[in-house]
Amino acid sequence: MRPPARVLCCRQGSLLRARSTRWRAVHGPHTGGDCRAERATRRPRVTSSLSLRDLSAADAADHREEPPMSIVITEDRGPVRHVVMNRPEKRNAMSQELLRELARALRDAADDASVQCVVLRGQGPVFSAGVDLAELASFAGRPEVLRPFRTVFLECPNLCETMPKPVVCAIQRTCVGGALEVALGADLRIASSDAQLGLPEVRFGIIPDVGGSTRLPAVVGLGRAKELIMTARLIGAAEAERIGLVNRVVAPERLHDATDELVGELLANSATAVGRAKHVIDASARPALAHTLAMEVAVQEFCAAEARERAREARADEQAGSRPAQPDGARAEPEGAAAEPAGAEQVASG
Repeated sequence: MRPPARVLCCRQGSLLRARSTRWRAVHGPHTGGDCRAERATRRPRVTSSLSLRDLSAADAADHREEPPMSIVITEDRGPVRHVVMNRPEKRNAMSQELLRELARALRDAADDASVQCVVLRGQGPVFSAGVDLAELASFAGRPEVLRPFRTVFLECPNLCETMPKPVVCAIQRTCVGGALEVALGADLRIASSDAQLGLPEVRFGIIPDVGGSTRLPAVVGLGRAKELIMTARLIGAAEAERIGLVNRVVAPERLHDATDELVGELLANSATAVGRAKHVIDASARPALAHTLAMEVAVQEFCAAEARERAREARADEQAGSRPAQPDGARAEPEGAAAEPAGAEQVASG
């Protein structure tokens, strides 16, 4: 027979009291209130955000991420400001971002009265491989972006040319296409003996249109400029010095020291006189600069339109080859060059 519930409860209570007595004998007194007190004194769990707040200033500095390097950096060395293209992993290819930052740095140097001379150079093994071809390819089929892109590009050599202080361009290894057009805006160019220079644009169906077609003749003469641009030939540093494209050529390991020596020669003279002489010489060499720069972009747009027309005709020929032959007497479309944009004939004729 099962015992009543009251008897069961009494037995269970006796059993619990006996167990509690044995626990106190072994571990000492331990009440429920003591458990709550112990839990209250336990150290709270520290989260990651709390641990960062508890770090010392030195520890926090160790955990702080370094800010990304600018794509164009500047270095002041007394009265000389070095403006450095800092995209060595892309051979200092001139993207819109780099050109905007370069123009900003050059503008700041021009406006800073404490700067008496500017050195333009590239970080890494080469000066610059020219325009960023990957970015340029993304403009395919979007002719409306070409003028704004050219405006950003052209601002850099224009700033070099118009600021009332000398600009020295230090060129190592590679300086082609748009990079050379920017370098032509500088007053003096010094190159390492392993440098290669040139304007290969006509090889791709375009022309040097950010000052190369305008400034190169004034630097090397009309005949040399035509040869370099129309053959798309690259030349070495020795030939570049011989024809006047660069002013000095030095061993690669001496490029920085030789640049400093050239800058020292400039700084040994009156800054005001050097700046004014630069202005007068540029004015005499390029009296119609604005007009010829406008011609460059007009001719470039004509070349681009002709290229699009050739591509359209090639697609049409491919489609015609897949169609059945036309019956006799069918009228064929006349062959001919792409229609010139309005005014292009006058621009091309000069």
